[in-house]
Amino acid sequence: MKPLFILVFVFCSSYSISQNNTLPFNEDNPSPKATLDAVSWVSGHWRGEAFGGIIEEIWSPPLGNSMMFSFKLVVKDKVIFYELGGITEKDGTLLLQLKHFAPDFKGWEEKEESEVFELVKIEGNRVYFDNFTFEKINEKEINLYVVVENKGTPEEVKFNYKRQ
Repeated sequence: MKPLFILVFVFCSSYSISQNNTLPFNEDNPSPKATLDAVSWVSGHWRGEAFGGIIEEIWSPPLGNSMMFSFKLVVKDKVIFYELGGITEKDGTLLLQLKHFAPDFKGWEEKEESEVFELVKIEGNRVYFDNFTFEKINEKEINLYVVVENKGTPEEVKFNYKRQ
């Protein structure tokens, strides 16, 4: 089992989670056409609380057909893990990819692997990737919804962020 899922299992047990804000990618339905304009509103420095600590994401504006991001979880003044990744324009649509790192920056995924989330749809103030949704509340607040497995059961986790 991947270390991320072990970490998420431990922290998710105290959260009330339902699966209403994410959609799975269906191989029979290709990703819709899209550009980074659809997600450019996520650019900026965001902070919130989750898993008993502080979560922070920093997203760059679109440049070179991509937006990059960094994420970290800090609990009791200690970094628990990092994520690095981005959204890229590829084949006329969007693709979200990320890699996880321990506090000492040792990667969790194999060297040539990353987590990949295909675009499912864009609707109103939401951008749906495979079990990973971005929701714009307003210019200063966003939600991210992510499906994780908890004891073999998929569950949706909500991350609420405020712009810094």
